[in-house]
Amino acid sequence: MIWSIAFAGVYEVSCDADECYPNYGILFVLFLSLFFTQQVLQSCVHVTVAGTVGTWWVSPSESGCCSKGVFNSFIRTITTSFGSICFGSLLVAILQALRAIASTARMSDDCALLACLCECIIGCLQSLLEYFNKWAFIYVGVYGFGYIESGKSVMQLFADRGWDAIIADDLVGGAIFLVCIIISLLIGGIAVGYARLDPAFSELTQDAWFVAFFVGLLAGLVVCTILLGTISSAVNTVIVMFADAPQEFQNNHPELSTKMREVWQQFYPSSIQ
Repeated sequence: MIWSIAFAGVYEVSCDADECYPNYGILFVLFLSLFFTQQVLQSCVHVTVAGTVGTWWVSPSESGCCSKGVFNSFIRTITTSFGSICFGSLLVAILQALRAIASTARMSDDCALLACLCECIIGCLQSLLEYFNKWAFIYVGVYGFGYIESGKSVMQLFADRGWDAIIADDLVGGAIFLVCIIISLLIGGIAVGYARLDPAFSELTQDAWFVAFFVGLLAGLVVCTILLGTISSAVNTVIVMFADAPQEFQNNHPELSTKMREVWQQFYPSSIQ
């Protein structure tokens, strides 16, 4: 809510009756604060889920709702692993903020061609870094390694197993993101409906309704991404642990291990040895 008020104030100050002149410095700080907060919260959930699944994998007796495994994983996330989370989140947030600035400049016709090229390049870098973080933070949560060490270790693990192409085919994140987009669009529509129906907004221009839709869309996307990210985090952690500690899975959960090996062998016959 505080961020939405600040954004609305900056938007109102930078626009007159005919045209908008955005202050890119202030917008960058606003976008950075929003995306960094979102990334830290999302990564904390990701690391906590990874630690919880890792505990269930090797020590089932400590698992369960509100169990020692969940509590200890959360404590590690907000203490010893928090620096790694903030570092990785800051890198992504900077790219997200720069991409948002480039998009704003393109829509404002400020060097539109250059802004479009920058937006494309930054988007590619952001995707690569998010992909790296997705797997690196699992090692942070499970083993407590540092950010750089975790990234190197997990990528080396997949390379040694020959699973590079397998993890590239992961569709769970895309399906969850699609659900988040649909929910965010609905929330944005509700925000526009409220702006139209409330007497205080009865005389607002079409641009103001666009701001209401944008704020609702962004808030919905942030919340849904954080909440539904638990599913994606758990699936990715299972993949990492299946590559790194298959024997522990067989010892502690033989029935699930057998079923997973059979299905895995069916779709990726050369990956199981």
